[in-house]
Amino acid sequence: MEFFDREYTAKEAYGRLFQYVKRYKVRMLIGLLAGFTTAMSWMPLFQIIQPMLKHVQKTETQEAAVVETVKEEAEPKHGNGLSLKAMIKRDASAARLDRKDLPDWFAKADALIHKWFGFTLLDEQGNMTGELLVLALFVVPFVMLVWLGSMYLNQYCLRWAGTKVVQDLRTDLFTHLQRQGLQFFSKTDVGQVMSRCTSDPQQIEHVIARTVADMCRAPFEILVAGGFVIYFALKHDMVPTLVMMGIGFPLVFLPVVAIGVKVRRWAKTSMQRISFIASKMHENLTCIRVVKAYHTEDLECEKYRDVNRYYVKSALKAIRLELLMQPVVEALGVCMIFIFVLYCFFTKLAIYDIVPLIAPLLVAYKPMRQLSKVQSQIERGRAALARIFSLMDVDMSLPEKENPVRKQTFDDRVRFENVQFRYNPDGDLTIKGATFEIPRGKVVAVVGGTGSGKTTLSNLLARFYDPNGGRVTIDGIDLRDMDIADLRKLVGVVTQETVLFNDTVENNIAYGTEGATHEQVTAAARLANAHDFIVSHPEGYDRVVGEKGFALSGGERQRVAIARAILKNPPILVLDEATSALDTVTERLVQDAINKLMANRTTFCIAHRLSTIRNADLILVMEKGAIIERGTHDELYAKNGVYRRLCDMQGME
Repeated sequence: MEFFDREYTAKEAYGRLFQYVKRYKVRMLIGLLAGFTTAMSWMPLFQIIQPMLKHVQKTETQEAAVVETVKEEAEPKHGNGLSLKAMIKRDASAARLDRKDLPDWFAKADALIHKWFGFTLLDEQGNMTGELLVLALFVVPFVMLVWLGSMYLNQYCLRWAGTKVVQDLRTDLFTHLQRQGLQFFSKTDVGQVMSRCTSDPQQIEHVIARTVADMCRAPFEILVAGGFVIYFALKHDMVPTLVMMGIGFPLVFLPVVAIGVKVRRWAKTSMQRISFIASKMHENLTCIRVVKAYHTEDLECEKYRDVNRYYVKSALKAIRLELLMQPVVEALGVCMIFIFVLYCFFTKLAIYDIVPLIAPLLVAYKPMRQLSKVQSQIERGRAALARIFSLMDVDMSLPEKENPVRKQTFDDRVRFENVQFRYNPDGDLTIKGATFEIPRGKVVAVVGGTGSGKTTLSNLLARFYDPNGGRVTIDGIDLRDMDIADLRKLVGVVTQETVLFNDTVENNIAYGTEGATHEQVTAAARLANAHDFIVSHPEGYDRVVGEKGFALSGGERQRVAIARAILKNPPILVLDEATSALDTVTERLVQDAINKLMANRTTFCIAHRLSTIRNADLILVMEKGAIIERGTHDELYAKNGVYRRLCDMQGME
């Protein structure tokens, strides 16, 4: 778990998700109505089951009676005193349908059909006519067509909304991360953050696109089926049967709730562990040159297998619990139906009274099974939402005032006034009372050993961090009071660790300078001594530099970065000189480009090779976060102190 992780109740998690969902309320409403239509389309079929069965059963009884009578001896009169014609008439009367058994819409449909087409669904005796059979060939397909169309609309609209919601979630996550300060990224694992921005929203998409689709349809189908069962039972005085079903039906869902809680716990664990996989993958690919140099491919593969096994263990646990739900629901459902059949047998219920009760339950079986999965998906979604909202709720961005000071130009000087800084609230001070100034047009260099605080000073000047004590000002204005966009235009940064985007050379040089023309890019590249090596390649400025610029050499990457800073043309330059690892020829080209970049600018320079700062207007010597010496090269060298020792180590005089 990350330092910012916290638990969210289902109300908190899904309440916040609803704020995203309601942006697409029209599609969601269409999907909801389509789900309702899907469920309601079963009602006409439920209503004609009993009349049809009654008709079939009574017709069979009539035919059996006729056959039995014909087999008897030809007598003008029978024992009951009735003739054959009278008996058939009696049995035909027994086969008549009672109109009260038919649904209300049946009579209206009969009247409309008679008006429009000239025939009726029932004859004068109340028997079904042949036309009803023909009509059934059209009615049933029509009902099923409505069912299929509404189901398609239900799923499509909700999947569309789910995809859009996930798109918004990912965008907000990315935007939120862009606003965080460097302190946030120094405390988090990039691979873990990537997993939360990619894998976790997929779970939410599944919840909205599929789970909500089931939730918008399945409950209605169950409600329609259950409502018809209640209606039928009350209408036909089957209250004891209804009570028995009311007691047994909820038993199906009890294990679903219990298993769902465990699914959420293991789903959250598996999502945490899969982020380890993303982290390990990111780390390996970022450091692939080191892996190749030390021939540790097999070791890295074994580490990855261990991390993968660690994830699979928890994932399989969640899968086992989730898959257990469906068999449990099915087993309980079969038991309920078996008990109901036994009940019907002992109470001697007729077949046409049993089927209208069982048929809706069979239709409701599938949505009941879907709802059993919904519980586990909701718990998975809740776990994913907790990880997403935990990330969105952490705020380590640099605060900006509501009405910041606008500053378009740099006129006088940069000042550090008793600046103190620590990276961790409980940690030691990294910068201790730093006080100095950089007048406009001057060069101030800082030197010192590793960990002395040189880079931290440059980060404070660029306002990547805010000081814990004291202040940094430009023309007397505290950086914390300035508009950040204006500050970024005034201060340009060239870091020692040059990172380029996986884009063309031209786009890398133009990055951050809106509306830069090709001529301006070319001019900046010439000043940075980069033009010649760029055009020597067949693709020229359209050459893609690869991940982090790996297609270029170190010196080439550095000159592209310098060209980017020249094109931006900031009045204040923060320069982390990066010539120490270059060969002599490349170093001269880069140093010449740096000198052109520094011309007529106010420069704060971190020096690795002291020979490059001999002419600096002020040199600061740092040790353990404190400025222990300051002056020009000649003044410091003459003091015979720390700076003199550093110069002697590099063979300088």
